[in-house]
Order: sequence, then structure tokens, then C-alpha cells
Amino acid sequence: MVCGGFACSKNALCALNVVYMLVGLLLIGVAAWAKGLGLVSSIHIIGGVIAVGVFLLLIAVAGLVGAVNHHQVLLFFYMIILGLVFIFQFGISCSCLAINLSKQTDVINASWWVMSNKTRDELERSFDCCGLFNLTTLDQQDYAFCTAVCKSRSPTCQMCGEKLLKHSDEALKILGGVGLFFSFTEILGVWLAMRFRNQKDPRANPSAFL
Repeated sequence: MVCGGFACSKNALCALNVVYMLVGLLLIGVAAWAKGLGLVSSIHIIGGVIAVGVFLLLIAVAGLVGAVNHHQVLLFFYMIILGLVFIFQFGISCSCLAINLSKQTDVINASWWVMSNKTRDELERSFDCCGLFNLTTLDQQDYAFCTAVCKSRSPTCQMCGEKLLKHSDEALKILGGVGLFFSFTEILGVWLAMRFRNQKDPRANPSAFL
């Protein structure tokens, strides 16, 4: 059977959905691991990552079942949902890559002051830094009440804003790059599902179009 035939399209679509399932399980596992080790304390972040993992897992299961059974309805909804996910993910990935340092600074500054005192303390201890950018009186007060280890070693600590800005820039580039690459695999999934859906099963009645 040449590649592009019924069996090849079916195997390729199944393999792609198995990869999606593994990625979904990986997201859920990493979120649970980070929560267990206390690396991330925000329940919203953990919940968001787990929700994305579960959603991707459900899409992959639907695509896998549709591919194995050549189920027209499942394959149709799989194509539609995966296409919408591609549009959303492509836009988010481009936005991540387009955010400059000035915008990141504004976002970090705005996010810092909506955090609870407990969350700010955890970030300061985790990154071993104090305060944000030392631009306002509030920053200076926050620096004075800092409990990071660096204050016991030196009278001055590195500002958290500098460290957060460095990590956020790296994270946005990685997320944007990975998201952009992964979004093109979704287009491949839509194309494979559409191609496979319109093919005849050679084992079925030749006059039947399944």
C-alpha cells in the first residue's frame, strides 16, 4: 500500500493522536509534579495546565477512536476542534514572540501588586531576591520586609523584577517557539483527518463510501 492510501493515512493519524495523548499526559504529570514539590503554589496556574492537558487528551482520544473506526462524525468534529485550536494557539504563540521587554516590564509590575503577600514572599524566597524594580515607595517598603536568604548574606539583594524579567523573556521565547511548532502539527492533523475521512476502506464493500 503506497503512502497516501487508506492504511497509510489511518496509521499516520493514529500515530499523531498517540503523540497528542502523550503530550496531554505529560502536561498533567508536570503540573502534578510541580504542585507536589511546591514549585508552583497558585491553584489557577496548576488548574490551567491540567485543563489544557485534559482537553488535549480528550481531543486525541476522539481522533484516535475516529481513525481506528473510520467514524465520519468523530472525524468531522475532530477536524473542526483541531482547526479552532490551531487558530487560537497560533495567535497566542505569535503574541508570545512579539512581546518586547517594555511590555513584559509593565505586565510584571502590574501582576506583582495584585499578588497576595504570601505569594510575593514565596517568589522572593524562591528566586532569592527582594522587591521589584525599586521605583516607588511601595517597592522600597516591600524590600524592607523581604525574608529572602540574600538579605542575611549582603545588605543589598538583586531586585526580583530583574530576575523575573530574564525568566519571563526566556519562557516567552520557548513557549512561543514550541507553541508555533506544535500548531503546525495540528494543521497536519486536520489535513490527515480530512484526507482519511474522504477515503474508501478497501476492506469494505467497494460500492460503499464510508
